[in-house]
Amino acid sequence: MLIYNVTINIDEEVHHDWLQWMKETHIPDMIATGKFTNARMVKVLVEEEMGGITYSVQYFTQDRATLERYYKEDSERLRADAQRRYADKFVAFRTELEIVSEH
Repeated sequence: MLIYNVTINIDEEVHHDWLQWMKETHIPDMIATGKFTNARMVKVLVEEEMGGITYSVQYFTQDRATLERYYKEDSERLRADAQRRYADKFVAFRTELEIVSEH
């Protein structure tokens, strides 16, 4: 199992609207691609020098092939939606993680 992790720092000015959009629209849209089994959203508790509020969203997927299909078939459209709504109000970086063990 892999985790597609997206860390986002969102401007406080649009934070509440963005958070609602993430919970009600974006995360459900990601799950609806059929490439992810579930998602977890966590708030980063360290204050950033640049300001804003930081979150990590972890999308769980079965394997690399499924994640590659997401990149090829869905990522451009879903990223464009975020850019259209919140341009210049956030920064994001993505990380692929492999689950080694769970206890």
